[in-house]
Amino acid sequence: MIPIIIITVVLAGVALVLFYWYRHQCLLRERAQIMRDAIRHRDFSFRLPTRGLFFGEKALQEALNDMGQEIQKLVAHSEVESWQKLTRVLTHEIMNATAPIQSISQAYLKRSDIKDSPYEEGIRAINDTSAGLAAFVESYRKLTQLQEPVIADVNMLSFCKQIATLYPQLQWNIDIPADFVLQADENLLRQVFINLTKNAIEAEAKAISLTPIPSPRRGETSGRKASLLGGRFEGGLLFSNDGHVIPLDVAQEIFIPFFTTKQTGTGIGLSLSRQILMRQGMTISLAENPLRGYNVTFVIEKA
Repeated sequence: MIPIIIITVVLAGVALVLFYWYRHQCLLRERAQIMRDAIRHRDFSFRLPTRGLFFGEKALQEALNDMGQEIQKLVAHSEVESWQKLTRVLTHEIMNATAPIQSISQAYLKRSDIKDSPYEEGIRAINDTSAGLAAFVESYRKLTQLQEPVIADVNMLSFCKQIATLYPQLQWNIDIPADFVLQADENLLRQVFINLTKNAIEAEAKAISLTPIPSPRRGETSGRKASLLGGRFEGGLLFSNDGHVIPLDVAQEIFIPFFTTKQTGTGIGLSLSRQILMRQGMTISLAENPLRGYNVTFVIEKA
C-alpha cells in the first residue's frame, strides 16, 4: 500500500514538473514571437519583463531589451544622416535652378517695355513663384545647417518654467526636481521644447506635463515604456500633452522630414528637433504608452 502511495506522489510530482516546464517553454516561445514581430515591424522599443525567468534567461532578456534600444538609436541616427544628405542635395539643385529664373524675371520686370504690357503679369507670376519656391527650400536648409551646440549645465526646473511663461494659455504640470541639471545647449534645447509645445497646441492640447524619466523597479525592465512607475531620476524627460492621439500609422512617420498631417505644416519640426538633440548626445522618441492622463508622451533622454 505504501509503495503505491509513494509511486503516486512521485508520478504526480513528475507530472507537475513537466507541466510547469512545458508552460515555461510556451511563455519563452511567446516572447520570441513578440520580439520577432517587433523587429519585422521595425519597432525596436520592446522591453519585456524579466520576472518569472531563470537567472540565465533573465540575463539574456535584459541583453535583448538593451540591444533593442541600441538598435533603435542607431536606426534613428542613420535615418537622420540619410535625410540630411538627401536634403542637402535637393536644396542645392533646386536653388541652382530657381536662382536664374528669379534673376531674369526681375530684370525683365524693370524694363520699360515690359511695364504695363501684356507680358508683365505673366513675368511677375514667374518671379513670385520662383521666389516662393526659393523661400520654401530655404526653410529646409535648417535641417543641414544647424549651429554647433555649446554644451553647458541647464537647470531644467528653471528652464521649463521659462517655456511655460511663453504659453500661459496652457495648463502646465512641471514635476521636476530643483537640482535636475541637464548638459545641453540651452538655446537649441529651447527650440526643441517650443516645437513640441507648438505641435501640442495645434493638436488642441490644453495641458502639458514635464516629468523626469522614472527608472524601472527592480525586476521590471519595462517600467518606462509601459507603466511609467516612479523612481530615481536618470537624466531624461517625459514631455506629455493631452492633444489628439497620434494614430499608429502616423506615429511611425512623424520624425521623417517633410512628413505632416497638417494642411499648413512644413513637416520639419520633429525631424529638426531630433537632429538638434542628436548633436547634443540625446534622442527623442514617441512613448508606446503615454503618461497616465495624457494622450501623447515624447521621451527625451541620453543617447
